Amino acid sequence: MIIKETIHDVITGEKTIVEREETVQEKAEREAMLAEFAAEKAEADAKATAKAALLTQLGITEEQAKLLLS
Repeated sequence: MIIKETIHDVITGEKTIVEREETVQEKAEREAMLAEFAAEKAEADAKATAKAALLTQLGITEEQAKLLLS
């Protein structure tokens, strides 16, 4: 992956844009973050599916469940 870095010299007002390849460590960190995000999303989707199934089984809507819990 190409990384673009902008270096701004506040004294001269000059901006320098540098393009470089990501390092092995940066790639590993990016892939770990993506894997963690995917796991969190899968967990949230599973909880939403289980919640919807329970509401269907009880025969009530989400709004009705909120009223019962409040």
